[in-house]
Amino acid sequence: MKNYLFRQIDNAPLIVFRIFFGFLLACETFGAILTGWVKENFIDVEFTFSHIGLDWLQPLPGIGMYFYFCLMGVLGLLVMAGYKYRWTLGAYTLLWAGVYFMQKTSYNNHYYLLLLVCIIMWFLPANTYASLDAKQKPSVKSLTMPAWCSWVMITQVTIVYFFATIAKFYPGWLDGTFTKNLLDRSVTIPVLHDIFTQKWFYLFIAYAGIAFDLLVVPLLLFKKTRTWAFIASLIFHLFNSITLQIGIFPFFALSFVVFFYPPEKIRSIFFKKKPVITEEIALKGSPYKTTLYYFFIPYLIVQLALPLRHHLIKGDVFWTEEGHRLSWRMMLRTRNGYTTYKVVDKKTGKPIPYNVHTKMTRKQYNSMCTKPDMIWQFAQRIKKEQAQKGIDVAIYAQTEAAVNGAPLKKLINSTVDLGEAEWHYFSHSPWIILYEDMESVQKQP
Repeated sequence: MKNYLFRQIDNAPLIVFRIFFGFLLACETFGAILTGWVKENFIDVEFTFSHIGLDWLQPLPGIGMYFYFCLMGVLGLLVMAGYKYRWTLGAYTLLWAGVYFMQKTSYNNHYYLLLLVCIIMWFLPANTYASLDAKQKPSVKSLTMPAWCSWVMITQVTIVYFFATIAKFYPGWLDGTFTKNLLDRSVTIPVLHDIFTQKWFYLFIAYAGIAFDLLVVPLLLFKKTRTWAFIASLIFHLFNSITLQIGIFPFFALSFVVFFYPPEKIRSIFFKKKPVITEEIALKGSPYKTTLYYFFIPYLIVQLALPLRHHLIKGDVFWTEEGHRLSWRMMLRTRNGYTTYKVVDKKTGKPIPYNVHTKMTRKQYNSMCTKPDMIWQFAQRIKKEQAQKGIDVAIYAQTEAAVNGAPLKKLINSTVDLGEAEWHYFSHSPWIILYEDMESVQKQP
């Protein structure tokens, strides 16, 4: 196994992926400006819901975030060209990490995957061919890479698809409730809407999603089924791109296929003039052993552990949301409901009128009002606001929520002062109400 992992192979897959990846990084960031995503999430807001513990991470003032994203777009193009690769990709990774941790209103597992792949790519020798770095400094140039470089990428993709498959085995997915709701609101063309919301179709989509996530990686690994799996991937991701409009992710997911095909095949398609790797070169030792041992093996162990943490937290993650993020629970449920706050002056016992809608956008409110962590964060914000006025307050949240269109149920204990309550990352926060019969809050009646 050790000889296999450190065997030198043609680096064409990694080089092609770097070029695709850099292009997609630029598309993601320039596209975020052009589609109004930056304006909606960073310009037109008074504040953002940063990840807990990073409340200080807020958007640049004025139109500063436009320049921030333009800089990322330029860095993406430089990554694509392989120019000062470590510096440009490192800078992009830091800036994208800022975007990711700065806001949860538009939280997306795809953004998390993009951050992880940026980190992975920073450690890989992706600038050693077809790059400005290799052209300007010939000593950088190389035709090979250790075989484990491909396997790290394959393992990361496998983790994503595996946990995405496991997460779908719950009543609201298996009976088609979620896929029906998703297609109902996503498809606007009347003829397609009529077809997509028929029971046979949304059930087909539900079980096809499970089958695809479960089988695509194994089928891509075998020569006899690889091309059929690639065709299935094209259909699956293009369908998602058209119906769900989820940005670069379908194309990002498709770009990983280069690591499943033999390197020689990728070289023959994209780099016809690239020299063929001889057996003598292939048997040479790898200079990147410590990178695999001391970074990637611990990294992959963490990636396997994070999606499992919600099993150690009391309650069902579908309801409490505790342990939901960083676990590849992608597009599994819809949540709706409302939250109002009761702010009470502790000294006088009198309520203080407080309208949350004057403090956040409609999108922020819709995201916050059914997610316990964001409800708690806003309560902390209210407490700080009032403290600046010299008033010590208690904050109570009246919250009712539903999963997948089920009847509304109480989510937060309205007798608990959230200003004094604590948030627990790896254990249950007791002010979130639990339900034993989770099916009643996951399924539409």
